[in-house]
Amino acid sequence: MALPTSVAARTLLTITGVEVPIPDPDCLVHLQFRRFAGCPVCNLHLRSIVARHAEITAANIREVIVFHSHANELRKYTDDLPLDVIADPDRLLYREFGVESAPRALLDPRGWPAIARAVAHDLRAALRGDRPAPPSRPDGGSLGLPADFLIAPGGRVLASKHGSHVYDQWSVDELLALAPVEQLR
Repeated sequence: MALPTSVAARTLLTITGVEVPIPDPDCLVHLQFRRFAGCPVCNLHLRSIVARHAEITAANIREVIVFHSHANELRKYTDDLPLDVIADPDRLLYREFGVESAPRALLDPRGWPAIARAVAHDLRAALRGDRPAPPSRPDGGSLGLPADFLIAPGGRVLASKHGSHVYDQWSVDELLALAPVEQLR
């Protein structure tokens, strides 16, 4: 499958009903593909995004996060995120962008430290009653691989990364390093 080098204009609807233009005519879009609602590893990564959201916004980047869960399930876990969260339970965007599911998502030892940290954090949060426990049988399964795309206002895909394991995605530093150089349309 050929990966997209440009993205046709479309409007996605967030789980809160906000319309998100892709591409965004005014800024870069960091289109992230995550796994399922309540995914501890996804939550670990998204906490790093939220912690540095002001820097990301200052770099003229809009965060758009896609999950392969239904909106009602996502709302349980993401309502407090200052990010645009998109439900794609039929994986239409996943297929379009070549984002896979594979057993190596969880079996690759490079992802295990992140899995341990994420599960420990989410378990503590669930025991304190701060958030619901992750689902035991997530929508769409648990074998999704992450992917990142940086999309210019004109629709050109400036950079992309398809993860090889569960925690193989751009860090905030990697994302910010891509942005200043590629503010082109």
